[in-house]
Amino acid sequence: MKLTCINIDDEQLGRKIIEEYVSEMPFLELLGTGKNSFEAIELIETLNPDLVFLDIQMPGLSGIQLLNSLNHKPMIVFITAYEQYAVESYELNVIDYVMKPVSFERFARAVLKALDLKRGKMPNSQSEEGPNHIFVPVEYSLVKINYENITHIEGLKDYIKIFVSNAVHPILTKSTLKGIEERLPSDKFYRVQKSFIVNLEKIESIRNHRINIGKFDIPVSETQMPTLLTLINYSK
Repeated sequence: MKLTCINIDDEQLGRKIIEEYVSEMPFLELLGTGKNSFEAIELIETLNPDLVFLDIQMPGLSGIQLLNSLNHKPMIVFITAYEQYAVESYELNVIDYVMKPVSFERFARAVLKALDLKRGKMPNSQSEEGPNHIFVPVEYSLVKINYENITHIEGLKDYIKIFVSNAVHPILTKSTLKGIEERLPSDKFYRVQKSFIVNLEKIESIRNHRINIGKFDIPVSETQMPTLLTLINYSK
């Protein structure tokens, strides 16, 4: 699936960084760039992009004023050096609010939100059951992981390890466990403990509040056990 975008920033360096990041993502297609809100309006009206990377502080109209002026609003990711507009921007239902300097990992997280939303807006692009995979940023690439291959996920503060059945080593990506949990289907995955999410279909056995999946022994918190048993369709 392609995600078309434009990049609006009055600073050349800001435009260049985003353009480089866009080029690293094969599903992103950059349609154009602009230096101010007036150029942005023309690009939006003529090119109809899915996504706009938009600076807030620009000559003339600010990014927020621009967004308020649009009749047809594409998905917006604000990219800015100013924290004080965050609350106002989320009231405008923007996809994300990214602070400069922008890392590739942070940029990728914002783009993945937009990609997930576009999928949700296009019912014909997926089966009725929805997508069967996720993309996660790994170094300077996006890696596709099918749900059915994930056995479990371990949280490590700002990173997570995704264990997959068809790989020797887990996939390490920058994310919180809560962040990845929100992107996974709740009928297939369950957070059994503060540091672990498991694929319910991969559970081989449960004993003494511990899940066995292959060679892995995963703890289950006492408070999560009743819901876990319900999810795996167990009843006494």
